Amino acid sequence: VQLQASGGGLVQAGGSLKLSCASSGNTVINATVGWYRQISDNQRALVATISSGGFATADVSVKGRFTASRDNAKNTVHLQMTDLKPEDTAVYFCNTVRYFGNSWYYLGRWGQGTLVTVSS
Repeated sequence: VQLQASGGGLVQAGGSLKLSCASSGNTVINATVGWYRQISDNQRALVATISSGGFATADVSVKGRFTASRDNAKNTVHLQMTDLKPEDTAVYFCNTVRYFGNSWYYLGRWGQGTLVTVSS
């Protein structure tokens, strides 16, 4: 399973962007989806999740600014990002995830991601 993120772009600090995540089939509808961002060559950090039932979580670094949501009718998950900061600049990815043993684990193959650039 491979999810594709889209909607990135260049935005000024304090601005907003809405990312989308989709796949073929009904993968998104039945899964908990996580939003990640690339923080180094080999690491991606989980910033938000949205369960199949619509329960959303956000990492402390983005809490109150980023909100994950879903539109099951369109088999799509979104990440609404507000009050963006230069340190939010990254390539963002989405993937199916599962919570187990006090940790989140990604389940699918990585898509290409979408670049978000926040200028100061």
